[in-house]
Amino acid sequence: MKPVSSWGRLSADPHYVVPLNDPSKVENLVCRGPQPGVAHGMGRSYGDVCLNSEGTLWITTGLDHFINFDESTGRLVCEAGVLLRDIQRLAIPRGWILPVTPGTQLVTVGGAIANDVHGKNHHVLGSFGDHVQSLTLIRTDGELIHCGLNERNDLFAATVGGMGLTGVITQAEIQLRRVASPWLDTETVPYANLGEFFELADDSEADWEHTVSWIDCITGDGGRGIFMRGNSTNVEFRPEPEGRKLSIPVVPPVSLVNRLSLRPFNMAYYHLKRWQAGPAIMHYQPFFYPLDNLLEWNRMYGPKGFFQYQSVVPREVGQDAVRAMLKEIARSGDGSFLAVLKTFGNRQPVGMLSFPQPGVTLALDFPNHGERTHKLFERLDAIVREAKGRLYPAKDARMPRDLFEAGYLRLNEFMKYRDPGISSGLSRRLMGS
Repeated sequence: MKPVSSWGRLSADPHYVVPLNDPSKVENLVCRGPQPGVAHGMGRSYGDVCLNSEGTLWITTGLDHFINFDESTGRLVCEAGVLLRDIQRLAIPRGWILPVTPGTQLVTVGGAIANDVHGKNHHVLGSFGDHVQSLTLIRTDGELIHCGLNERNDLFAATVGGMGLTGVITQAEIQLRRVASPWLDTETVPYANLGEFFELADDSEADWEHTVSWIDCITGDGGRGIFMRGNSTNVEFRPEPEGRKLSIPVVPPVSLVNRLSLRPFNMAYYHLKRWQAGPAIMHYQPFFYPLDNLLEWNRMYGPKGFFQYQSVVPREVGQDAVRAMLKEIARSGDGSFLAVLKTFGNRQPVGMLSFPQPGVTLALDFPNHGERTHKLFERLDAIVREAKGRLYPAKDARMPRDLFEAGYLRLNEFMKYRDPGISSGLSRRLMGS
């Protein structure tokens, strides 16, 4: 057995690690190996959705081949272990791009589907699952299933956002979108409070494809921040940025994110970005994936790891709910350098358990301070519960079961499609098995 952690580094429990490298052998390894298991890609989920303590992890990163790419239509077929980074490298020079991409490109296609990841353009193009045409799934009883929009769409809806619990995804067909260049027209706009954020978000939806903001989470309910928006552009060729990568080489003995460092960092970041405000031409990589140039950034939270708390609440109560959460965070003295506030469009997801819903989503990282951190989360949970919102399972490591059940109204429908040979820390915690 081998200790395995997710990105939050909250645990390193032992697992039976089974690499899946040869597509012809996947069925045998999944169906006849030790069970229960769960698929594990790059481990970029923050909590226990990709972990299975004392159980099996089927490692999918070896299933990393492109099968077919039609340059005339942008239709791509690839194995589930292909990284989003490698799709971008293949597609963008040929005039195509992933329609939806999360804040890191170092995730697998299978993980992107299982967690139905979203990006900065939900109000225009929805989530990742909206662009998956079909997929291949191996169940632990040996059944090989092709499902998609036009075939077994019930199982397809359970698998998109289904956290890997319906089977092991081995390949997928994805529709890419046309793009003129790897560059974007962008604009950075400082805002002073939550009211200004919502005005910017609403005013930007019609004319800007990508919208997101950083928010200073320690200023109480004031909510000053930096709003960023962008559109693809057909600028003339210019050299790509070299993208010098930095790294946090070791785990520090204590979290670098603490009450002493947080306030001066947030103040400096806000004023720097305010000084840099205005229009700019930006390459897609720093715009979409700003943290990918800081390798092993999760180490900065120290040996106890960190939690991410990401919620979505309906738009009509969004301003009040976000203000209440920011007030609790400021009162606690804890918080995050990495605080993201953005809106989701009025779109219903493909997946039964997909996280995005119409509203506003707030995501923050918190160093693990044990009971103190959990007490803060209980107060945030109460706000989300009252607002009839929900938390993101891909980022979760401690959500109470009642909040999960209240937030995901198609859970009972989803349970009919569970594969009994698949289990994870999250599924046992929130579904009982």
